[in-house]
Amino acid sequence: MVAATSTLEREDHQRDAEFAKALHGKSAQAKGGVAAMLSKNTDAKKVALEEYFKHFDNKTAKEETPEERAARTKEYATLTKHYYNLATDIYEYGWGQSFHFCRFSVGESFYQAIARHEHYLAAQIGIKKGMKVLDVGCGVGGPAREIAKFTDAHITGLNNNDYQIERATQYAAKEGLSKQLAFVKGDFMQMNFPDNTFDAVYAIEATVHAQKLEGVYSEIFRVLKPGGVFGVYEWLMTDDYDETNVEHRQIRLDIELGNGISNMEPISVGLKAMKDSGFELLHHEDLADRDDPMPWYWPIAGEMKYLQSYTDLFTVVRMTHWGRRVMHNVVGLLETLRIAPAGTKKTADSLSVGAEGLVNGAKLKLFTPMYLMVGRKPENK
Repeated sequence: MVAATSTLEREDHQRDAEFAKALHGKSAQAKGGVAAMLSKNTDAKKVALEEYFKHFDNKTAKEETPEERAARTKEYATLTKHYYNLATDIYEYGWGQSFHFCRFSVGESFYQAIARHEHYLAAQIGIKKGMKVLDVGCGVGGPAREIAKFTDAHITGLNNNDYQIERATQYAAKEGLSKQLAFVKGDFMQMNFPDNTFDAVYAIEATVHAQKLEGVYSEIFRVLKPGGVFGVYEWLMTDDYDETNVEHRQIRLDIELGNGISNMEPISVGLKAMKDSGFELLHHEDLADRDDPMPWYWPIAGEMKYLQSYTDLFTVVRMTHWGRRVMHNVVGLLETLRIAPAGTKKTADSLSVGAEGLVNGAKLKLFTPMYLMVGRKPENK
């Protein structure tokens, strides 16, 4: 089963690589997010800003038209590439190298919780030593490195952003995992892998960037071996989301703006996409709705009463509303002094809007970043 590609953006890897080189230069070798953040080409960054924010500037949920949303969705690949061109260094500074949320347990540090969330998905789909596994939308490779170490499987990370691939490759080499990990450039809506290539496939909060969930799930189905299992943590709107409610729509738009998303779908669409793509649905569950001792969103909400380890204090403070505000003011000053490239503060501000949308959506139970779906490709397909 192959996803239709007639309405997809045409890939141009040479153009993307040249733009990434112009924008990022040698900043992929920088040790931290802040150092990399300050080392961008101003003219190239202006292009990235314009290409990304043209879809969101001066738009509110009350005024947004279906045509505007459709136009944004049609350009999903360019939108996603430029979002991560702008946001990757800020993510690494504020969150780490695994760009996803997680559940938390009592006495568990922040990065322990992040790793456990990755281990849980690996266990759900049965990843074992010797398997050939695909990570769809791998970011800078944090989950791939963790799951490779946890399972001893070989993992290929697929990513449409050259800068992230360069950083992922660098981190894998640093941890001695180059033989166990590979990072490949490509659009997950039109993969270049042959049919029946991988023993297992997973995606962690990445396929929300797809033009259409059925499109990316169908491509995953195609490259997965018969009998293989696909597991995904998907960003979806819950059944409590009301499209006719302007407040609900604004929360959704804020999340999309701050997270590089062209169009978020409800849970029902996600489940239908899995089934229509050919998967036998083994399990599905909103993990954000578990009765956990603390909510998944507490770090970005700044609910410090849930802090489990004082070693996490600095990490968590950077994510809170006040931490983000201090960072943005500092970045604004650096822009004024022409130390930071113009547009860095605008990007940081949009991420903050997205964080507020995530918290508001979570508290109203309108949104989940961890709807778990596990599907098997039938043996006869």
